[in-house]
Amino acid sequence: MAGIPESMRQVRFTGAGGPDVVAIETAPVPRPGPGQVLVEVVAAGINRPDCLQRAGNYPPPAGATDVPGLEISGRVVALGAGVSRPAVGEEVCALVISGGYAEYCVAEAPLCLPVPRPLSLREAGGLPETYFTVYDNVFTRGRLKAGESILIHGGSSGIGSTAIQLARHAGAKVFATAGSAEKCAFCIELGANAAIDYRNQDFVKEIKSLTAGRGVDEILDMVGGSYTARNFSALAVEGRLVQIAFLQSSKVEIDLMPVMLKRLTFTGSTLRARTVAQKTEVAEALRRDVWPLLETGTVRPVIHAVFPLEEARAAHALMESSAHLGKILLETGR
Repeated sequence: MAGIPESMRQVRFTGAGGPDVVAIETAPVPRPGPGQVLVEVVAAGINRPDCLQRAGNYPPPAGATDVPGLEISGRVVALGAGVSRPAVGEEVCALVISGGYAEYCVAEAPLCLPVPRPLSLREAGGLPETYFTVYDNVFTRGRLKAGESILIHGGSSGIGSTAIQLARHAGAKVFATAGSAEKCAFCIELGANAAIDYRNQDFVKEIKSLTAGRGVDEILDMVGGSYTARNFSALAVEGRLVQIAFLQSSKVEIDLMPVMLKRLTFTGSTLRARTVAQKTEVAEALRRDVWPLLETGTVRPVIHAVFPLEEARAAHALMESSAHLGKILLETGR
């Protein structure tokens, strides 16, 4: 591959554990296969699944690199067989199955999206994983529509800050939970109608008060555990609970009677294990429905901090502290 170095810097986990297992190493630059492109990475997003992978609880699919990182932005520098678009030299952001914490990363061509014009190439590194996840779960699986209401747990996170903006733009009434007064204020600034400090308030009681006892039409949850039964209580008749992660346990003992009595839908999803074709459907929906909003600045990624690749350990420590408001990024300096 002309003009491309033989080796690169990348992050690898030296074992299963805390941020102390995050290390930098030198490795060969990967080569794109059929239907893929090679991207010279400018920025990569840090996401909770990366921390799960580091802890040994979320391994990449068979055949994928174990280098972490699910989203990148950068410049296309080489094309695999059968690829004509995006072209070499194009600036893109991409959802990747792994390998994002590196100077070069292979991406599936259909999962590369153009960098929205108001955003820097670095900022675009915080788009793909978050926007794919929110759009697919809140709107496709959760079926949120104008005039409905939604409760977004973890409203100050990268996922939460994106969900608040997209749900508000869609014409929904938006409620969020967050862990401090500062984080609640952040949620309201982004467009939430009300924010609940879950450390000091009972979100079920507050939602019932805010909705005159009715409950919300949808809940986006990444907590699980003890939240599951409480989420059922906070949902309105015909409400939908959409599960995207488990900060608490995925195993609960629960009374399912509310599902029957209120005709609730309980669903959820992950992205990583889906086929390229399935993820391409989400990418095309984003290009159609959401990228125009990013182009006009109607919605935007909120970047809390950017770390150099060599400080990936500190970036993981910040993610686990939950002290951030919005996205955490790594940058390669390229």
